[in-house]
Amino acid sequence: MSRPTLAQLRAFRALAEHLHFREAAAALKMSQPALSGAVAALEDALGARLVERTTRRVLLTPAGERAARRAETILAEVDRLAEEVRAVRGPLVGPLRVGVIPTVAPYLLPVVLPRLAAGFPDLELSVHEEQTEQITAELVAGRLDVVLLALPVAAPGVTALPLYDEDFVLAAPEAAGLAPVLPRASLAGLDVILLNEGHCLRDQALDVCREAGARAAAATYATSLATLVQLVSGGLGVTLVPETALAVETRRARGLALHRFEAPAPSRRIGLGFRAASPRAAGFGVLAGALREAVAAAGVGVRPVA
Repeated sequence: MSRPTLAQLRAFRALAEHLHFREAAAALKMSQPALSGAVAALEDALGARLVERTTRRVLLTPAGERAARRAETILAEVDRLAEEVRAVRGPLVGPLRVGVIPTVAPYLLPVVLPRLAAGFPDLELSVHEEQTEQITAELVAGRLDVVLLALPVAAPGVTALPLYDEDFVLAAPEAAGLAPVLPRASLAGLDVILLNEGHCLRDQALDVCREAGARAAAATYATSLATLVQLVSGGLGVTLVPETALAVETRRARGLALHRFEAPAPSRRIGLGFRAASPRAAGFGVLAGALREAVAAAGVGVRPVA
């Protein structure tokens, strides 16, 4: 009997997580036939059926459920071995899997990636953009090494290092005739449109609205900041935009006016999260410092946090 390979275990773990061959293959960036072949080879190696294939979904057999738990443990230990070896080689050397939330990735990465490439030439970055809940789960499971997200982090066992604070700016139609600088209480008379559920920026905006006694426009939501700003440009309401996103998302929006808030302005804090037990924790401290220096040098209107 042949022994299972790590590739087979990773394929099966993805299938056990997604319970769908196409979604599991996409998550691993491999073809569906290759994934099916890896799972079938694992079944042959173990001498047991691990999955039931139906026309609509995949089910784990009792043996498959046990194998999935064991595969998770084995792969976590393999990842930890790799982490420990990288920690010995240097603070920021080798592969680094980074998760980033969508309201940070398009605006922060162009600023920091060239600086990281110049300062740490042996660092091999791979970036995964997902919402907070997903990247946090991937981090805890060991499939990501660090995450860039809005603080605080609710997941247990995750250490967070603050990077910077950024203010929210109110985007409104020019026709609304609002003053250039507004008190938070002015939100109470406006229809605030938000991102869809799952985006942490939605929750942050809701917190600001509740504090100001404002209402959210219940019928209008967007899947991205770009769409949100265009909806405002079209006169459907107002919204809150993080400082770092202004230059990118407002340059093509017509009939749009930007309004800052009186101090203290509503803001959010962005940080770097990693597993508290990671042997690369010292290196992540170095990474956090490099990210703070990058945003400070770029002059993107944020306040680095020591």
